[in-house]
Amino acid sequence: MTSPSNITNLAPWQCFVFGSNLAGIHGAGAARTALGWGAVIGQGVGHFGNTYAIPTKNEYIQTMPTEDIRPYVDDFFDYARTHHQWTFLVTEIGCGLAGYQPKDIAPLFGKRFLELSNVHLPERFIQHL
Repeated sequence: MTSPSNITNLAPWQCFVFGSNLAGIHGAGAARTALGWGAVIGQGVGHFGNTYAIPTKNEYIQTMPTEDIRPYVDDFFDYARTHHQWTFLVTEIGCGLAGYQPKDIAPLFGKRFLELSNVHLPERFIQHL
């Protein structure tokens, strides 16, 4: 399944997966939206409330190279694989304020994510897998 292109509400046990920064400053974009669902200021990585932060910017709010983003996506894969009770709705992380295109970020997820029934990727990511 695909995640909605504009996530405006969450059901119980749904998790909003968003692009963040390592400083945990959730001031704009999807990160700001995540504050309403449990994201924590100062925490830029991991699961908080009904959110999961994957950093695409460093602690200085500068866009990270994709090779620096990859380990956080890998950690998310391991987390989602072992937390079946959650349905993870992945936003187009890195494709807003960080300036990447879906073709740049989708390969970090790879086809392995399509095998997880509890992870819903954006349609434009799926198109590039």
